[in-house]
Amino acid sequence: MIPGFAMEWKQMIVFLLVMWCITGTTCGTRSAHDVLAHARQQILHNITNGYDPRIPPGYETNTPITSFVQLYILSIDSVSDSTMDFGMSMFIRQKWNDERLRYTAFGGLQHLELDTKMIGDIWVPDLYIVNEKKASFHTVTVPNKLMHIYPNGDVFYSMRVSGRFACNMHLHKYPLDEQRCSLRLESYGYSVETLLLRWNDVPVEKSPKLSLPQFEMGNITDHICDVTYAGVNYTCITMSMKLSRNYGYYMIQVFIPSVLIVFLSWVSFWLNIEAVPARISLGLLTVLTMTTQSSGARATLPRVSYVKAIDVWMSMCLIFVFAALIEFAYVNVLARVEQRRRQTIKSRVPTADEENGKSEEGTATPQRTGKFFKDAQRRERARNVDKLSRIIFPLIFGIFNLCFWTVYIFWQPQEVKDAEAEVIVDG
Repeated sequence: MIPGFAMEWKQMIVFLLVMWCITGTTCGTRSAHDVLAHARQQILHNITNGYDPRIPPGYETNTPITSFVQLYILSIDSVSDSTMDFGMSMFIRQKWNDERLRYTAFGGLQHLELDTKMIGDIWVPDLYIVNEKKASFHTVTVPNKLMHIYPNGDVFYSMRVSGRFACNMHLHKYPLDEQRCSLRLESYGYSVETLLLRWNDVPVEKSPKLSLPQFEMGNITDHICDVTYAGVNYTCITMSMKLSRNYGYYMIQVFIPSVLIVFLSWVSFWLNIEAVPARISLGLLTVLTMTTQSSGARATLPRVSYVKAIDVWMSMCLIFVFAALIEFAYVNVLARVEQRRRQTIKSRVPTADEENGKSEEGTATPQRTGKFFKDAQRRERARNVDKLSRIIFPLIFGIFNLCFWTVYIFWQPQEVKDAEAEVIVDG
């Protein structure tokens, strides 16, 4: 006798017995609910009797089974730039058809709900996450898995998974960057001749309470990425989500403080040339502060070989405060040289010729008057350097800001363009 035909007859007999007990009087005091519970147990026994979970559906007929996958994202805990990964908690839902699990529904029975202990007796696709670093199933207080079996043999399987997943980041524009993090799902052992993974009509759903502290989640794309390993084709699907970094934190903690430090270094231009201790202390303080802030801002970043936006900003701010210190050194040298020359001239004893060179009104000789005039001119040049710096430094810093923000807001690195183009082509 054909096994499927015998299974249908057993289910029909169970159905007739149940209806007879519900409508008749031979069942005694047993309630209809007890009868239906007994019928469910009998159906489970019938469909699992002789069922081998090691053999995939369609194996005997050489027809691939299509498993439709849907992700429900509960939370994205953190996105790490240093380790280039992100943490996520989600439900992985799958739906496929197994002809061996067909049964006859009766009495309003829509589907069978299997206990977690019985799930191991049913075949499930060997789905795994390629870019997973560390993940686990939730088991509190019971294993977070469910399985529903429908009369036509459809199987709905859901499990809750949390873990950390690799994300290849391009940090050229950090912290003004946008990243694309993906989740790649494949079959580990079955080729496309046995199992096909495909996205559900609604591939990804998000929890209404989902929020990220550092990023804004953008569009989510899905595509098929079947691959070939060692000459064998394997099924593959990918979900990619766009993450735009919120740079408000960096404006408060990095950009604004560094701008204020640069402004503070310019105070030296308004101090007197003779205020040497004050100007040296101010210059060294701003340089050391800028160096410390630069190291702290890049401490959590990986040591990549290319230049990031934060590197350009910090380096230029450090150059500006260092240039302010060098400007004071130049001005101080001019002032000290002129002062020494003046003191040398005052300390000289006038010769007889110089005394005879005085006019009756007691005016200085032309030679001495020329020296004092030259000293005053040089001292005025030192003051003019400070006055000129008050204009040149802010002007150049403003031009740098204009170029920096224009370039890094509108510029898109070639690596990011290639990654987005690959997503479009694969999709």
